[in-house]
Amino acid sequence: MLKLFIGNKNYSSWSMRPWVLMRQAGIPFEAVLVRFDAFDTGSQFKQTLSSLTPTGKVPLLVDGELAIWDTLAIAEYLAEQFPEKQLWPQTVAARARARSVCAEMHAGFSALRSHCPQNIEASLPEVGALIWRDQPAVRADVARLVSMWRELLDQHGGPLLFGPFTIADAYFAPVCLRLKTYALPVPAEIAAYVERVTALPVVVDWTAQARAEQDFRPFEEPYRLAPDTTHTTLSRRPSGAG
Repeated sequence: MLKLFIGNKNYSSWSMRPWVLMRQAGIPFEAVLVRFDAFDTGSQFKQTLSSLTPTGKVPLLVDGELAIWDTLAIAEYLAEQFPEKQLWPQTVAARARARSVCAEMHAGFSALRSHCPQNIEASLPEVGALIWRDQPAVRADVARLVSMWRELLDQHGGPLLFGPFTIADAYFAPVCLRLKTYALPVPAEIAAYVERVTALPVVVDWTAQARAEQDFRPFEEPYRLAPDTTHTTLSRRPSGAG
């Protein structure tokens, strides 16, 4: 059986993408949690992964003797191995567009990812308000998301970016959760897409498991002293996710 190595569900947005994709598509796999303890070379996290992948990051998909790291590579491998699941859109043009927006997410939106790291357990509207006020790059990233999603929803008629669920929706599912965690403002039709994605049973399941972890990692949340106390110091993207 396929094995998917993931980090803490509360924090690891990159782990969430292939997990949601595989669960939504009905691809059997075993999830192996590698807890975020630290990201230095001597940490248990790095020691566990270093024998499996040269990057020492999650997510990591293992199929027999083959290890596939990098979220986009994992998605492409799954699409090739399970063509009947139709993980990419069905037309050439739509597939090219879906790959383009996934690659854009993979390599871009650095301000949003840096200033609004995934934290499903938390509700941080006050932090989000300060970020929105003080970080023009975050506002620019959200504006790009709005433009992208609006065009795709209009072109394909919804309910998701390319009509039915695809890799693209799995890719942007963590972004939808970020928008909700930090209460970043988006137009009504974009908020409706966010609600549709976060209401998917697999996303609800991931979210519930993330909240149940109750594994507060102070190095992941320098803006909070504890889960019930919010502060306004901003955070960074964790270095254990790939």
